[in-house]
Amino acid sequence: MDTTSCSGRPQIVGPLVPEKPYPIFVQGDVVKGFGRGSKQLGIPTANLPSEAVERALTDIPIGVYYGWAQVKGGDVLPMVMSLGWNPFFKNEKRSGEVHIIHEFKDDFYGQNLKIAILAYIRPERDYASLEALVDDINMDISVAKNSLGRPAYTQIKNAAFFD
Repeated sequence: MDTTSCSGRPQIVGPLVPEKPYPIFVQGDVVKGFGRGSKQLGIPTANLPSEAVERALTDIPIGVYYGWAQVKGGDVLPMVMSLGWNPFFKNEKRSGEVHIIHEFKDDFYGQNLKIAILAYIRPERDYASLEALVDDINMDISVAKNSLGRPAYTQIKNAAFFD
């Protein structure tokens, strides 16, 4: 079976079963970010508080990850997360921005967000255009969906960590 996309990136990443240090469980109340996810990119993100990023995510490389997310005891949903500096936007502070692969009717600032990070997708990159950035994020979303469909990844939705 060919698991490579027309972009040359694999459609599934990560081993058949999550390997150490994964899963990594993190939670915190959603904070306001730069407002770019929905407005500029059309890809809304939930921003983890800086304390959660510094406390739980200092031992993994900067880059893009996939896993599961839950907002305030709701459904456990697929997610992709950017951990890093977002060089396209020239951030001066490292951030953890979670895109939950679901359409929400309302914002959920201040709500508790729980995530299970299961695998690394790719390193952080700079882009020549906003369009190239959005294309890569959409590819990350596709990779996350495909990768999370494997049984060992799907079962983590039922972890005791989630409500």
